[in-house]
Order: sequence, then C-alpha cells, then structure tokens
Amino acid sequence: MESTRQKKVSRLLEKELGNIFQKKGREYNGKMISVTKVRITPDLGLAKVYLSVFPPQKTGEESVMELIKTQSSHIRYEVGKLVGKQLRIVPELSFFIDDSLDYINNIEDLLKK
Repeated sequence: MESTRQKKVSRLLEKELGNIFQKKGREYNGKMISVTKVRITPDLGLAKVYLSVFPPQKTGEESVMELIKTQSSHIRYEVGKLVGKQLRIVPELSFFIDDSLDYINNIEDLLKK
C-alpha cells in the first residue's frame, strides 16, 4: 500500500514528466508520449514510469522506448531542475510501455465475437 508521501511524489513526477514529454515530443520520432502511471518505491529512490505512445505501432514503440532509455539521465536532470525545491533526492527513473490500452482493446474484440 502506498503512503501519502509516495502518492504525492508520484503525482508530482507524473505531471512534470508529462510536461517534459509534451514539450520535447518532436525529439522522439514525432510520436506523442503520455505518462499514464508513476509508481515509486517506499524509500523514494526509484520511480517506475509507464508511458503510452501514440500512434501505437510495435516497431515505433520499441524505437521510442530505446531512445527514452538512452536519454533517461538527461530526463532525470530535467525533472530535477523542475522539482528540486520540492524533493531532496530525485528518484532514478525506469521507463516501461503501458500496455493496458492494448489489453482493453483485446477484451473488447473478444466480447464482440
């Protein structure tokens, strides 16, 4: 169960990362990237960031994720500049594809049959 502090930090990181990806969207092969969920460890040292890439194409998602993972230290630096006054330590960022929309679409297709 997440503590109140974890929830607040998660929301703060989700908002700031969303702004970063919105402003720098052209750097990521012209894809629109949105932050769907941020989960943070109890010690606030690691944040798992779940991203949704639009338009969803398997090859496009993988190339964008590789690009984001190579730039994760720069993204962390950008986040640190934005939240430096609120957080003492900026957590390490791990990026993952959020496949919940694919899962929902699959269930809808199965129900239509």
